[in-house]
Amino acid sequence: MVDHRQYQTFADSVMQDEDNQDIPLETIRSRYQDVIRRHAELTERLSRDSDKMIFERLQKEFEAARASQTEEISLEGEDWNDGLLATIREKVHMEADKKVMEEDPIFVDDSPFFSKITYKVGNKVICCLEGARIGIQYETSFAGEPCEIYHCVLESKSFLEKMTVLEHTIPFFLPIREAENDLLSSNAMKFIDHVGELLQAYVDRREQVRIIKELYGNQIGELSKLTVGLRYADLVSVLPTRIRVLAWPLYSSKELAGSTQTSRKPSGTFPSHLIPARLSYAEDALRTMSLPEVWIATTVTVKEVRLGAMVVFDVNYEDDDGGGGGGY
Repeated sequence: MVDHRQYQTFADSVMQDEDNQDIPLETIRSRYQDVIRRHAELTERLSRDSDKMIFERLQKEFEAARASQTEEISLEGEDWNDGLLATIREKVHMEADKKVMEEDPIFVDDSPFFSKITYKVGNKVICCLEGARIGIQYETSFAGEPCEIYHCVLESKSFLEKMTVLEHTIPFFLPIREAENDLLSSNAMKFIDHVGELLQAYVDRREQVRIIKELYGNQIGELSKLTVGLRYADLVSVLPTRIRVLAWPLYSSKELAGSTQTSRKPSGTFPSHLIPARLSYAEDALRTMSLPEVWIATTVTVKEVRLGAMVVFDVNYEDDDGGGGGGY
């Protein structure tokens, strides 16, 4: 629930100043911007809480569905196909009709079609949820260790109508709606697989950055200040499509201020000794190797530079039109 007291505080302060009829415009603007900033923080916090509640509710629903199953079938290769998905779609609508049929005293539930089956396909668990819905649970991992679980729930009004994404717990910066528009109505199986690939690739990229920071944090202090900019046009890829690695000279604030005052060029540009060096060998390595592998392979070379003490990772995703979002 939003705490409206901060807005009341702002209003009260403005009203008190209005009595003096002498409010500087900058003061009002500063207070207004502060309220906007707090509102954005509250909105983000509420969004996170909402996502958490959705995850907890769906997780309980998936656990209940798997607990009530009569069989779990693992599928490999061609066993996972459009025909099976059509069967699952038909089953969820039949189970919805079954709820109505159970009210009939002569109804006997002995049909094998009503057996509750859960399907496991790679890192995906597919099950039938109440209300004619299909639930997909994505179990991500890294280096053989389990990571986060994500959910996606599909529904359709009838077996013959197209499916839509009802709700999900997929990170907002991954293009779930674009995938829904492009794939779900024409190839639902491809949509389900594509979302799984998006999630696993995202976790792989994120964990690479985490490992660099956790395992090599002490070494970073011996090296230069590096800015590693990675752009991913293909979000199902672990390797970036655009790379920029820069090594910055490190000076104290006094040294930097003195250097820029005495050696700034007439054009306003900085002298060459303040311009970062581009590490092309690291950029080339990042095109074929993971971040931890690149770090190990290039550490010796970077140590020879010995300019400073920090590595900054700038990781962003972009679509074919050049838009971007997300990061670490």
